[in-house]
Amino acid sequence: MPSSVVNHFIYFPQTEILRIIYQSGSVYDYLQVPADIVEKFAKARSRGSFLNKVIKPGYKYIKIS
Repeated sequence: MPSSVVNHFIYFPQTEILRIIYQSGSVYDYLQVPADIVEKFAKARSRGSFLNKVIKPGYKYIKIS
């Protein structure tokens, strides 16, 4: 199901970086995100809710653009 918040995401397993491209066009890298969390994020019924409840409060991030 399409997300109203997340346009798409890319995961870099070697560095554990989860890059999220928001519908607004903003791009953020979330750091040291384990693969199992990314799998849950990918399967979440609401990626926006999962992002707000698990990823944003649990992982440091860098705004890319």
